[in-house]
Amino acid sequence: MRLSYILKFVLIAAVLSSCKERFKPDVLQTNSNLLVVEGFINTGNDSTIITLSRTVFLDDKQAIKPEAGATVMVESETNETYALIEKGNGVYGAPSLNLSASKKYRLKIKTSTNTNYLSDFVSAKESPPIDDVTWKIGANGLQIAVNTHDETQNSRYYRWEYTDTWIFYAPFQSVLMFNGVEVVERNLTTHQIFQCWGNYNSSTILLGSTAKLEKDVIFESPITLIDHHAERLGEKYSILVKQYALTKEAYQFYEQLKKNTETLGSIFDAQPSEIKGNIHNENVPDEPVLGYISAGTVQQKRIFIVKKDLPPSFFLKKNPRCVRPPFVVIPKSQAELVGFFASGINIPIDYAPEGGYYSSGRECADCTLTGTNKRPSFWQ
Repeated sequence: MRLSYILKFVLIAAVLSSCKERFKPDVLQTNSNLLVVEGFINTGNDSTIITLSRTVFLDDKQAIKPEAGATVMVESETNETYALIEKGNGVYGAPSLNLSASKKYRLKIKTSTNTNYLSDFVSAKESPPIDDVTWKIGANGLQIAVNTHDETQNSRYYRWEYTDTWIFYAPFQSVLMFNGVEVVERNLTTHQIFQCWGNYNSSTILLGSTAKLEKDVIFESPITLIDHHAERLGEKYSILVKQYALTKEAYQFYEQLKKNTETLGSIFDAQPSEIKGNIHNENVPDEPVLGYISAGTVQQKRIFIVKKDLPPSFFLKKNPRCVRPPFVVIPKSQAELVGFFASGINIPIDYAPEGGYYSSGRECADCTLTGTNKRPSFWQ
């Protein structure tokens, strides 16, 4: 979940929610260039990853502006510090920091302009294991849900994220390629573009609470709903669900953020309100800083779903632009050959019996336009 995208939506909603006529809002410069802090202090065996960015104007084509050159550290309540390494694109991280689950931690940030930011000290919350990631077939598609429980009754507040991965194929398989001069046979080991994997990270805020229940049990909390004809269910699909246990304060932050981004639609809905995180400018306490830093462990579980396990009502709709078969191209000269294939809009598919080549538009024969041909390490 990219908080920067969500917060940009919140700002738009806050400006436009009560307006009936179209207008271009006069947004003050103070609404831009605010620091956005995303991430989680991992006290378990996994990495701690923090992403820093800046807000932009509402009409800015750049959705996010990464914050580079910062010094980012995790600090314990007993003054132990752990440096995070800049990875690029505003990302700072470190492998397992071997933190104590019994201590409180905070984040220290020093930007390239020597501005210091601190998060509040937070207690580490250990997430219980995920019991199951389930799926059920419904009238509107495939519903993915999660089950978990905490026998100690100490979790109560939960947040989930997920990553979808799926295998898919281009409508046509190309066994030839244009190398800039001529058409040659494609090395299907190193340059295949027929089989790919798609990937999608969740962008909605998924929360659950058992605070009003006798037992700390989450049963089939919805994670995502996938349409009957979605590409991701066309062959084989996998979902990795990550689970975080939250403090009450962190839960309230995400709950307010969720309300401001997902329930706005009419004048009768709750209107946008100020979202207060736990990160502050050390010298200018009134400066708005967007984000909330939590600490604890993360639990995760992955499942796979294959096409044969789904009913006939689940089928992949063909790309209407790829229904017609590949066409034959018979270049009369080298210049004509280069002129046809050099742009990459069309690619050679195979040799045509009558001479020349079968050809197709790239979107119908190159799966790397929307995915990667690198097999994920976890793929079964």
